[in-house]
Amino acid sequence: MADLFGDSETVAESGHRPLADRLRPRALVEVIGQDQVLGPDAPLTVMLASGALSSLIFWGPPGVGKTTIARLLADETDLHFVQISAIFSGVPELRKVFDAAKLRRRQGQGTLLFVDEIHRFNKAQQDGFLPHMEDGTILLVGATTENPSFELNAAVLSRAQVLVLERLPHDDLERLAQRAEQELGKPLPLQPEAREALLEMADGDGRALLNLIEQVTAWKGDGLLDKAGLSKRLMRRAAQYDKSGDSHYNLISALHKSMRGSDPDAALYWLGRMLEGGEDPRYLMRRITRMAVEDVGLADPQAQAFCLQAWETYERLGSPEGELAIAQALTYICLAPKSNAVYKAYKDARRLARSTGSEPPPKHILNAPTKLMKEQGYGSGYAYDHDAEDGFSGQNYFPDTMERPSLYEPVERGFERELKKRQDYFAGLRAKRKT
Repeated sequence: MADLFGDSETVAESGHRPLADRLRPRALVEVIGQDQVLGPDAPLTVMLASGALSSLIFWGPPGVGKTTIARLLADETDLHFVQISAIFSGVPELRKVFDAAKLRRRQGQGTLLFVDEIHRFNKAQQDGFLPHMEDGTILLVGATTENPSFELNAAVLSRAQVLVLERLPHDDLERLAQRAEQELGKPLPLQPEAREALLEMADGDGRALLNLIEQVTAWKGDGLLDKAGLSKRLMRRAAQYDKSGDSHYNLISALHKSMRGSDPDAALYWLGRMLEGGEDPRYLMRRITRMAVEDVGLADPQAQAFCLQAWETYERLGSPEGELAIAQALTYICLAPKSNAVYKAYKDARRLARSTGSEPPPKHILNAPTKLMKEQGYGSGYAYDHDAEDGFSGQNYFPDTMERPSLYEPVERGFERELKKRQDYFAGLRAKRKT
């Protein structure tokens, strides 16, 4: 029978059965949440209706039903369900699984092979699945908490459809809590605010919620527990955050885009999420300084210096006091005028440099330290700008074979308004000197 929360072990009927095991769905329609893959027009529903279930990769956080759905798919399609974990399995175990699947196939029985933590297999081990997927020996359903784009072979991904399973939202957690109350035959001994706090503690993980509910209902005492009493007895579940994994990149992206969108409240929230997850404050300060260079730029030349000063302040104070300096720097650049004009100009200049190869500078701006170089025209005709009218000669400094490009285009925001005036001024003088 399928287990909603991924435990493949069969619990003896005579022993204690955890609440998660007792609430395991017996059909796909009983699964709570994941409408994006199980809804009326969702991928799995369409596949099952057409009788064409393909190999799949379930990508999502823990406790959202990856193992459950795989088991129920096997039931729906009359396939023999086999579960292995990449953490505990190697090449010998895989050979046994494939040999048994081949024998089963000759007897007219297909095999759905569920591989938990499939990203833990190396590239060569992942390649080992390919011939058995192609000849129909197995229908592969892999589960991973990591981004398949980075962790799985392109060959495996080309033969499987990736389906994203999401953390359970508040409403689905409440439905799960109500189902637990029906199974237990009594309501949770919690006041409304404490009940909400319990759902928050689960952090989108259905299995974690059922484990918490089991603890709460085992407590002795009369009356309903309030939020403060619940917090004393239960620790809040640590937020899911992998400093080297997908959540790391997702959260720094959210922080960066919130800053670019001039939203300090959102940016500070994502900063808090990363710090609570144990992120290195130095990494965050480096990224925030980079944001000042890339997105604020010369619209506020003080932003970069402000970030460097905050970085130095953090180094002197350390955590947690120094983290306030990080928050100040982030807030400052959130509210600073934004410009990526220099960033764009720099990238355009690099592209132009690659495309023009080895074009030499014009001879009039080359040094001529030897007689031969002077005879070759090096330095000939150079106009010393300080001696020119307005301190500006207007000479050409690009290779003679190139038309003058326009790379830096300042925006009409912040200090770049002034830079644009200066640029326009010199452009006007340059045009005059040509005539």
